[in-house]
Amino acid sequence: MPAIRVIPCLDVADGRVVKGVRFENLKDSGDPIELAKRYYLDGADEVTFLDVVATNENRGTTLDMVQACAEQVFIPLTVGGGIRTLEDVSNLLKSGADKVSVGSAGIRVPKLLADIAADFGSQVLVISLDLKRAGSKSGFGVTLNGGRVLTDLDALEWVKQVQDLGAGELLVNSIDADGTRDGFDLEMLEAIRAISKVPLIASGGAGKTSDFVAAANAGADALLAASVFHEGSISISSVKKSLQDGGFEVR
Repeated sequence: MPAIRVIPCLDVADGRVVKGVRFENLKDSGDPIELAKRYYLDGADEVTFLDVVATNENRGTTLDMVQACAEQVFIPLTVGGGIRTLEDVSNLLKSGADKVSVGSAGIRVPKLLADIAADFGSQVLVISLDLKRAGSKSGFGVTLNGGRVLTDLDALEWVKQVQDLGAGELLVNSIDADGTRDGFDLEMLEAIRAISKVPLIASGGAGKTSDFVAAANAGADALLAASVFHEGSISISSVKKSLQDGGFEVR
């Protein structure tokens, strides 16, 4: 079994890292370049950079910020937010991103996902899944625009579809758990793990190191968190130690 990856997430708005609860009441958490460098030095396996207002503002991710981040961080960098075209993907990769995270645009135009996988390879394509409990077949629904709009898509049906379209990884974020620090949505992770053939990144709800171990036990291949790392209440090294103590291999 591959080593479990620990991934700090930088949610960026207007050039600053922000964090809220369930994507609301966003508060400033610092400079994205400084935080990315700190996490790299602290032993992060990857960094994920999400422009959380690009889609709503109908624009692309700020390329100069991505380039500055890539110049400071020598681990895989995933970038998302406002990706709508193959040109957007090409520009991000040229700016230093290793992977792109696509959410809302893929729901609106599923062919975009297949085109990205065909042109750049599935290893580049991370599907951003902002999911919440809903009255759909599986009990989990898919949202658009950073959790603001609930679609009529069933989460598990969409997971099957994006894999057929060429997804390389699934970034599964629980809108209900996001920022609450009450733990990852293990039921959601287990349901998706049961049908997923690609790596699964768990996001939303981390509050203590044991939460990361629980998510790994639920089938996550990588563990993503934001506020607990930004505020220093949990370190990347302490997460890795807990995972090791729980019998998981880490890098």
